[in-house]
Amino acid sequence: MKSRRMFWQIADKIEALIKSGMYPPGSRLPPERELAESFDVSRPTIREAIIALEVMQLVEVKTSSGVYVLERETNQEQKHLEKISAFELTQARALVEGEAAALASMSITDAELSSLEQTLVAMEAGIEAEKADREFHLIISKATRNNAILLSVMKFWELRDSQHQIKTAYASVCSQSDSDRMEEHKAIYQALKERNAQAARAAMHKHFNRLINALFEVTEAQALEEVRKKTSQTRDLYSLNHLVG
Repeated sequence: MKSRRMFWQIADKIEALIKSGMYPPGSRLPPERELAESFDVSRPTIREAIIALEVMQLVEVKTSSGVYVLERETNQEQKHLEKISAFELTQARALVEGEAAALASMSITDAELSSLEQTLVAMEAGIEAEKADREFHLIISKATRNNAILLSVMKFWELRDSQHQIKTAYASVCSQSDSDRMEEHKAIYQALKERNAQAARAAMHKHFNRLINALFEVTEAQALEEVRKKTSQTRDLYSLNHLVG
């Protein structure tokens, strides 16, 4: 689990260097070997960091050429596309990650299962639970041996962590259902351990179904509170109590 967390740290450091102007748009990043030596990490860690940066649309990997820094997308269409709701994100995650779990059940290694179990231990102990949750889903995605699926799930997490409205919605739900989340993750892990594709898919769908229903409940409660506030304001505005009191 430690090595999995490391590539996010390296990605953050490279992103900071890009934003500082050390690597301007159009420039090529140093070779993988140099980056590994510079950050004192393994080359596989650098590769995973580059994948993360590619998902974030900060770099482009050109075969037999290198990794190039991209211009930041600022057009209105891109901004509109990234303004998605927590419901849209959760539905997309359910569709993709349900199949990812089924696919991973056929190729996940004992080492990856061990890493998954470590994330469960961390979540149950409350040790960086959100990071452990992310690690759990990314390990499964990586176990599919399909980089397109891995990139998709990494993008889901980028949106989850960068969109304020989604972060707020998820925080309100997750803080109220730690025990449910824990049991759901255990069920997914057990299905993967048993190499049961159907059970893995069903367990992942159950997890996201509970999450999206919880999001609806929170949204409804917030809407009702807004109605109460507006009704109270209107009552105060037109009340005749001061005439009959």
